[in-house]
Amino acid sequence: MKTIALFMHPPECSQECCEAVINALSNEYNIKLFSEDDILDTNFFNDISLLVFPGGIGDSNSMYRFFSRRTGNKVAKYIEDGGRYLGICMGAYWADQWYFDLIDDVRAVQYIKRLNADVRRSYGTVAPVVWNGTSMNMYFYDGCALIGDESKFKVIARYANGDPMAIIKGRVGLIGCHPESSKFWYEKPWDYINEHWHNGEHHKLLLKFVNELMEK
Repeated sequence: MKTIALFMHPPECSQECCEAVINALSNEYNIKLFSEDDILDTNFFNDISLLVFPGGIGDSNSMYRFFSRRTGNKVAKYIEDGGRYLGICMGAYWADQWYFDLIDDVRAVQYIKRLNADVRRSYGTVAPVVWNGTSMNMYFYDGCALIGDESKFKVIARYANGDPMAIIKGRVGLIGCHPESSKFWYEKPWDYINEHWHNGEHHKLLLKFVNELMEK
């Protein structure tokens, strides 16, 4: 099986998000966790088919509180040399120009600040999306919209206002919502989102997304 390297740095890339990604993908991929220091090892990328930067608690400009420009440049070089990148929520923001700079003129912007966004503040909820033509509600926590020339990337999913929510651009895949979400994320009896647990169906969508990215 191919190996996925999954970045963990609580709270920005949280243990809960990492465990959710592992649960969704580990049946078809070997997964190893890594930190920012591991990237400095010259042999780190040798057996890696995909780098995954998941979501967590934080804001969209939190990266360089702990991630140095030196290690950030190594991620960009890995992609330039033929590697692949998956960013989910926080990890999708990090693909933009102020961080790893992987997506040219595409911008990862806060969906809650977009025109006609149906979610207007930062909190854990579900957002209506259309994923490859199928409407559903997907876990959302201040994720990004991917704004740019849509002739230059493939749109996999859109938010309710039409903004791209999940895209593949070359060897970079970005997702604003959380298809990896675990059941306990929805278990809030006082909150309507408990009605929207996906019974693992969103994990299948994430796996298909990764499989497509692996073909690039």
